[in-house]
Amino acid sequence: MKDFLLVTGIHNLAQAEAVERARLLDVNSYDIALDLTDGSGNPGAGSFACVTTVRFSATEPGASTFIEVAATAVRRATLNGVELDLGDWSADDGLKLPNLAADNTLVVEAAFPFSSSGQGLHRAIDPADKEVYLYSQFETNDAQRAFACFDQPDLKAVYTWHARVPNHWKVVSNSPIERVDDNVLDKTVHFEQSAKMSTYVTAICAGPYHEQRTMHDGVDLGVFCRASMAEYLEPEELFEITKQGFDFFQSQFGVRYPLAKYDQLWVPEFNAGAMENFGCVTHADAAYIYRSAVTDFEREQRANTILHELAHMWFGDLVTMRWWDDLWLNESFAEWASHWCNAEATRFSDAWTTFLSLRKNWGYGQDQLSSTHPVYCEMPDVDAVEVNFDGITYAKGASVIKQLVAYVGIEAFVTGLRQYFADHAWGNATFTDLLGALERASGRELGVFAAAWLETAQVNTLRPAVSIAEDGTYSSVEVIQEAPEDYPTLRPHRIGVGLYDLVDGRLVRRDRLDIDVAGPRTAVDALIGVKAPDVLLLNDDDLSYAKLRLDDRSLSTVVGHLSAFESSLPRALCWAAAWDMVRDAEMAARDYVKLVTSSLPAERDINLVTTTLRQLAAVLSQYSHPDWSATGWALLAKTARQAMLDAEPGSGFQLAWVRTFIGAARSSEDLATLKNWMSDVDVPAGVAIAGELRWQLVQALVATGAIEPEVIELEHASDRTASGDIGSAMATSLIPTSASKEAVWTEMTTDPDIVNSRNRALILGFQHPAQVELTAPFMPKFFAEVANVWKIRDSEPGQDFLMLAYPMYQVSEETVAAAQAWLAEEGHPAPLRRLVAEGNDRVMRALKARARDAAA
Repeated sequence: MKDFLLVTGIHNLAQAEAVERARLLDVNSYDIALDLTDGSGNPGAGSFACVTTVRFSATEPGASTFIEVAATAVRRATLNGVELDLGDWSADDGLKLPNLAADNTLVVEAAFPFSSSGQGLHRAIDPADKEVYLYSQFETNDAQRAFACFDQPDLKAVYTWHARVPNHWKVVSNSPIERVDDNVLDKTVHFEQSAKMSTYVTAICAGPYHEQRTMHDGVDLGVFCRASMAEYLEPEELFEITKQGFDFFQSQFGVRYPLAKYDQLWVPEFNAGAMENFGCVTHADAAYIYRSAVTDFEREQRANTILHELAHMWFGDLVTMRWWDDLWLNESFAEWASHWCNAEATRFSDAWTTFLSLRKNWGYGQDQLSSTHPVYCEMPDVDAVEVNFDGITYAKGASVIKQLVAYVGIEAFVTGLRQYFADHAWGNATFTDLLGALERASGRELGVFAAAWLETAQVNTLRPAVSIAEDGTYSSVEVIQEAPEDYPTLRPHRIGVGLYDLVDGRLVRRDRLDIDVAGPRTAVDALIGVKAPDVLLLNDDDLSYAKLRLDDRSLSTVVGHLSAFESSLPRALCWAAAWDMVRDAEMAARDYVKLVTSSLPAERDINLVTTTLRQLAAVLSQYSHPDWSATGWALLAKTARQAMLDAEPGSGFQLAWVRTFIGAARSSEDLATLKNWMSDVDVPAGVAIAGELRWQLVQALVATGAIEPEVIELEHASDRTASGDIGSAMATSLIPTSASKEAVWTEMTTDPDIVNSRNRALILGFQHPAQVELTAPFMPKFFAEVANVWKIRDSEPGQDFLMLAYPMYQVSEETVAAAQAWLAEEGHPAPLRRLVAEGNDRVMRALKARARDAAA
């Protein structure tokens, strides 16, 4: 027997392996005992000890299989009391399990590494008080980084966790605590046996967390955060949204939440927004705990994330996909359900506007890359899944569900959902199972609809073709449906057609028709003889997933009166159409900038203001011709300065425009204003230069060379928190010198142990629209070194580098040539190749937009 074999790696499970193992095994239970101390009552470091006991049955006694164990060391493993040969173990391939019995007990004693990448059992040190915090992140196949397991979604089991921890720590898992044993130097926390669940949603979190609790409808609710963040937690608002979600989902789904408690932890250094661990949800504290003023855009996003994870308790945890090819179903459903609940049950009643402006635009952009894929697509292995947590899986899939609701009706849809939950509770299911339940509930055949929307890629464009008679009525109206040449599918669309008239400066909806669009041309005969409105709006109420265009009459009205729509949703549709047009090089970037700067200050929806300003920054950074972009930045800064002064002091609108002014400031006058703000001089009433806003100010001034880099350390000295570390790292990355950029680049590309939060901050600060010439030498370095970065990073930090450090501001034929030369090389992993190709697609799109802008 070998003792403490040291390895690295993780098993990339193939679907064929998963199918065979699921056929052979029925996993009954896991008992997992962790020692998270150093043996002296202090937090452990480096690695932790784990003893995993797995009980499972086999349909074919005498057969063999394997179990994943991505440990740094395995001390001992026994199967049914027989010692296993550890020469048959590697983290890459798992531990071989020969000669299975009908009923089996496997015990694995191993040491696992604490993670700094946010995958496995992550260990973070809070710089504010030096306390250690742990949390698990096991999706997609990272449970094997913390205990021995059959790491696939359709081998569900019950879990009993035990954790030895320092005395002052709290420990949270999927089930309630059964008892606590006090040891001499520490304590051991024992949890009740959990409900049946998949490996990727079991969880363990530990540390000196601050805790708040309440009861609601028989469910024990808890919220947690780091002790140093307790004053910013806002438990009342977090509980309010959670309770509204519980009431709505339990009523609609017809199934009560199945566990006794529901805990939510806001944790440090988290890669994603949140994770739906069953009854033990983790959220990113950097994104959702606010140390300084925020707008309702941030609060709505937080509410949406809370509701998204809560929806997963039913769709994903209670009923789980069989394999990762149905990942879209988990995420699309939670995406749709969270916006549905937000709009119906919380104060964020315009949530569908946010869905369109933020989430669907993400989907549209993703769907037009060379890596586009159907919503449903085969996943040969887990590595292929990692890069599919994208805008198609989330936003397009949710849009398909929204279209399906419009197609069958909400009552039939909810009836089908209830039957689906009843039929498959505690088990695994596929989209075919859901579709069958919806067909039975609605009485409609849905196979053709599903094939058109889920098994084909790319996005259609809907354009109106109208003729207006001399008397001002329509003589013909058609909806033209277009598809890209390489993806010629024309889909069925159930859409609204809105007729809006300009009345006393307001665009008022006179009428709305529901029509079915099919094929390349659909006549709308009901409008013949009807007085032409000032705006004819296709896809009114945003029921379908399609890019929109306006006829000339409507576009002219919208350009002059976009803010005149009474409802936010038609305004969002028009903003989205304008954004699509500039991305597709149908509208010059400078015309888009002028539209935004003239119309957006009158916008009354904070989400539309925020998302449109983000899009405008992308246009100025990438789509505007360099000869004009300085004019565009100056126009944005001027607009933002006036808008922040006109806004109500202390309002979210004022804050949004203040942030924009800080980001757009380039002139000596504007930079002088920002420097005054640093000293609390002439700060607009209602604005507090503190927390993240102060760091944004520091970063903007450093990036433009308006203050010396030494200021960064002075600011950091007064903000020794996790947020201060992030703000300081990003500001350091923005220092406008070649030597500083080189040092940051070296750290990002060569340090395999860099903490994920610092890594992301450095990447985000590395490129800046005012530093295009400074970072140009790093374009060829990116392609020379990206393969090694991918090799030394875990998947999520590796994706951060690929997506955020890609030389997006180096919009040139040279960048395209370098990318294409790299893509022509053999041997690069498919996920890496995909991400590089996506970056190249975006640069080529920007080149096309710049050419259009130059022609204007």
